[in-house]
This record gives sequence, structure tokens and C-alpha cells, in this order.
Amino acid sequence: MASAPVWRPSAGAKSLPRAARRDASGSLPNPGVAGLGVASAAPRAIPRLKRRAEFLRVAGAGRKFVAPGLILQVLRRDPASHPPSGTKACQAGAAPRIGFTASRKVGIAVARNRARRRLRAAVAEIMPHCAAPGHDYVLVARSATLTRPYSALVEDLKTALRRLGVFREPPVGEELGGAGRGSK
Repeated sequence: MASAPVWRPSAGAKSLPRAARRDASGSLPNPGVAGLGVASAAPRAIPRLKRRAEFLRVAGAGRKFVAPGLILQVLRRDPASHPPSGTKACQAGAAPRIGFTASRKVGIAVARNRARRRLRAAVAEIMPHCAAPGHDYVLVARSATLTRPYSALVEDLKTALRRLGVFREPPVGEELGGAGRGSK
């Protein structure tokens, strides 16, 4: 009876960079860095709208503003659906929720993804400071979202928030534009 040859790893397989990265990720964190609270300094992620029904509810019952670079739809959430005040769930319920969409009118999949990325960058720069809590927001990409300068896209978003009555001035001492691509 013939047996199949047995595969043996080569002698250099133990020193692959991929294996080194895997080993490094399993190591313990540096104790000097752990006490600095670096994780708390990072901005919290804005809750997202993910289900089709949420997008349709905002589009059907909300208000909208059309700007050259984007369309913003806003709907105030029902306060009766919020959990009791003082709980973490209540604080998360009051935070603005945001959804992004780009139809096939914008272009092929690569173009739609790029448009959504540009909208996400503008939202990350503006919404945590300037969006009124307790609202659902849907940003719809337009074909001009791809070619419009980033600073103009941010201004479109600010204008849309102001026109829809959900813009709030950022707290004193807090700067806008720290995280955007065009702010360097």
C-alpha cells in the first residue's frame, strides 16, 4: 500500500513576519500606557441607522434640505420611546443617529462607497458638536458629492442643519475641523 507524502513546514516558516505579528497581538499591553486613559480620549462613535424601515420612517415623516453636495433628512424621535432618564440607555437614546445612503444615480459601487466615505468624514467633523440630540438624520449622496471640495461639503452640512433648525453652536473652547481631511 502506498502512502501519501506528508507535508512538513520548511525551516524558515517559524520566522515569517505574519507569525511575528500574530504573536505580538497576543502580548500584554504596556503597563505604563494602560493608566493614561487613552481610550477615553477617543471620540465616541455616533449611533447609526441600519434598517431599511428606519430610513423609510425618516424619509416619509421627516423634513429635508437639498444642498449641492448632499441631501439631509431629519426626523425628531418620539420621546415616549426613550428609556427612563439618568440611565445609560437614555443617554444613548438622546444621541443623534445617522444613516448614509447613495443611490445608483451617483455612479458605480466604487463611486457610491467614496461618496459615503466623504459624507461620513463630514459627519464625524460636524455632527458630534453641532447636531441636536434626539433626532434621526439621513444623508443622501448626490453626484456632486464626489467632485465637490471637502470644505464646501462641510459647509453644505452646516447649512442644512441650520435650515432644518437642528444646528446647535459648539461649546466654547471646542474647535471644529480637527478630524477632517481638508483641515491640515
